[in-house]
Amino acid sequence: MRLYSYWRSSSAYRVRIALNLKGLEYELHPVHLVRNGGEQHGERYRRINPQELVPALQCQGEVITQSAAIIEFLEERWPAPSLLPVEPCARARVRSLAQLIACEIQPLNNLRVLGQLRQRFGADEQQVRSWYLHWLEAGFSAFEAELERNAATADFCSGDAPGLADAFLVPQVYNARRFEFDLAAYPTIERIDANCASLPEFIAAAPENQPDAP
Repeated sequence: MRLYSYWRSSSAYRVRIALNLKGLEYELHPVHLVRNGGEQHGERYRRINPQELVPALQCQGEVITQSAAIIEFLEERWPAPSLLPVEPCARARVRSLAQLIACEIQPLNNLRVLGQLRQRFGADEQQVRSWYLHWLEAGFSAFEAELERNAATADFCSGDAPGLADAFLVPQVYNARRFEFDLAAYPTIERIDANCASLPEFIAAAPENQPDAP
């Protein structure tokens, strides 16, 4: 397998975590999202992923795009160890937590959106930061509330082993810290993030440990 990744992309980060939790070997191919206007926009990478986004996973002669689809593929193709609980309602809850990150926070704060705020609407850096933190606060408040109210929350988002929701949460916490977002109001998120940070699968996936990290 070959994973097209950028060291600081939260979408690629979550796929690296999932691959590591599954114990799968893969070749990492960096795609620099900033250098020379972004390597993802070049003709060579467009042939791999016409969306001009990372991550993309080459596997078994196919290219799979979109991080959630990639992780679902990994779960179906290599079901053990599972990233999801056994019981259907519990599985739906974990998917809901993952989608809260993937659909309600990250798309509003990704590189393309922030670039449009600056270029099309003339937002300055303080305005961009205010936008970013607004969506973090809204999303993390809902995420924290769900963790607090559900008995399935333990050392990790669902039980005593990391899974799908944790793979989505940890990269978003990394982004929050990049933007100096105060996490004090989210103690359960902080606790779970700290638990994940001690595990080798998460350490190996961390941005600072990628070959393309500066």
